Amino acid sequence: MAAVARDTGIRRNSGLRRHGATALRLAAVAALYYAGARIGLLQELVRGQVTPLWPPTGIALACLLTLGPMAWPGIALGAVAVNAPIGPSPPAVLAIVAGNTLAPVCSYLLLRRVGFRPAVDRLRDALALVFLGALAGMLISATVGTAALLLSGALAAGDFWTAWSVWWTGDAMGVLVITPVLLVLRRARLPRGVGPYRLLEAVALPLGTAAVTLVATRTEVSLLFLVFPFLIWAALRFQLAGAAPCSLIVTVLAIASTAEGTGPFSHHSLTARMVTLQAFNGSTALTALLLSAIITERNATRRQIERVCAQLADVVFRLAPDEPRPAGGDRRSPDRR
Repeated sequence: MAAVARDTGIRRNSGLRRHGATALRLAAVAALYYAGARIGLLQELVRGQVTPLWPPTGIALACLLTLGPMAWPGIALGAVAVNAPIGPSPPAVLAIVAGNTLAPVCSYLLLRRVGFRPAVDRLRDALALVFLGALAGMLISATVGTAALLLSGALAAGDFWTAWSVWWTGDAMGVLVITPVLLVLRRARLPRGVGPYRLLEAVALPLGTAAVTLVATRTEVSLLFLVFPFLIWAALRFQLAGAAPCSLIVTVLAIASTAEGTGPFSHHSLTARMVTLQAFNGSTALTALLLSAIITERNATRRQIERVCAQLADVVFRLAPDEPRPAGGDRRSPDRR
């Protein structure tokens, strides 16, 4: 009986620890969602809760890709904490929360369906993140949220499509910009055996990107194209680890310029500014994401070919040991194999 009681107590304690760890993870997801939302609301453009970049969608999708579908209660809790104080009515808040929760969950399910890899090391992964994770999945949150504002009387009928487009593109940009950065941070490790020039390049890249973006977005002359060489540089040299942070820098600075009405985004209506801004942000995010995936896939293919060639050379040597070994191969003599 004592042994049975002891085993029961061990199982109970194990269950409590497991549930406690799950609760902590969900609380962390909710806290990250809320913090991202507060940052996003600093640049609201429509009714105090529709922004051109909504970080919580990117955070929510990254959490789902990392923790699995069990992360959805944390997303819902964070959405409630964000929308309850600013929502027009309780039914509208519930609808917005439902849309904000369903959108990343559906994006996650679509990505899992097509075999998406969080490393984003294939072109198909980048395309899936763009078209399924961002553009398709975020239709849910934009449509449900904007309809809730309209039905509650908080949004005029004539402003529906403007609000919907800002909501949709803001949620999509959250996935395109924030999710890759978080996926990179998840796999980040301290560099080892890296030369000083490589470290200097890694520091100069984001600083140069920020400096050029500030110039391009603060002058009346249209110089936005200047940021693309830096994004290409980041993708070629550092792949997603360099391209994702640089894309985030460009997006944040461009949004700040638009909100202040300066640079090439000034002297236009809200709709014109949003179209220009989101077209620019979408182009930078797509350039960084797709090019980094192409380079990563190319490098992996090259390494695979090199391994196959080395294995083939070894087979040839074993079949004809009197033949000289190719340069860089195994130079052991036949009698020492």
